[in-house]
Amino acid sequence: MLRTRIKFCGLRRAVDIASAVDCGVDAIGFVLVPASPRFIRAEDAATLRTRLPPFVSAVALFKDQDAASVQDAIDTLRPDLLQFHGGEPAGFCASFGLPYLKSVAMRGKVSLKAEARRHAGAAGLLLDGHAPGEMGGQGETFDWAALPAVNKPLILAGGLTPRNVAKGIALMQPYGVDVSSGIESRPGVKNATAMRDFVAAVRRADARRAKP
Repeated sequence: MLRTRIKFCGLRRAVDIASAVDCGVDAIGFVLVPASPRFIRAEDAATLRTRLPPFVSAVALFKDQDAASVQDAIDTLRPDLLQFHGGEPAGFCASFGLPYLKSVAMRGKVSLKAEARRHAGAAGLLLDGHAPGEMGGQGETFDWAALPAVNKPLILAGGLTPRNVAKGIALMQPYGVDVSSGIESRPGVKNATAMRDFVAAVRRADARRAKP
């Protein structure tokens, strides 16, 4: 059966880490961007990272931070994957020796094929619903059906909830989905019921994709 990978992003509490792991997610995102309402210090994220079992990846999220700040956070957190949400060029993203995802702001004029060429070394592209220069996690969707085919794993993000994620999977058939605000009680505080409902909706969508 096809399996859509699931990332929960913006976690800041041990209880939310435990709930996410119990749900069977593939990755946990730590937002290391001071301007974000979901910001967590690398030291605190490193403490939470110790609660992740094998095969659940830790993802460090950055936005237009300098190389020294990124490297300091990497040295502290030891993430499995990096995620860049700003205007970082491909050479910068690749310079830290770790696989990375590049976020693409889908609200406004954007060429997904050009972004795929520009970040040919990325592990994947994360398609978010915000406008260029804005923070993610704002709960904004984009047109999931109007995407060109690119030779790169795509992660669907932006405005996903337990109610609409199945539609997004059906239309886009992404490699993975990434959710933050859609499983929250408030920024940085996740809702355990919404987490479970989100994962259940993804699995139901996967089951429908697997049918002949």
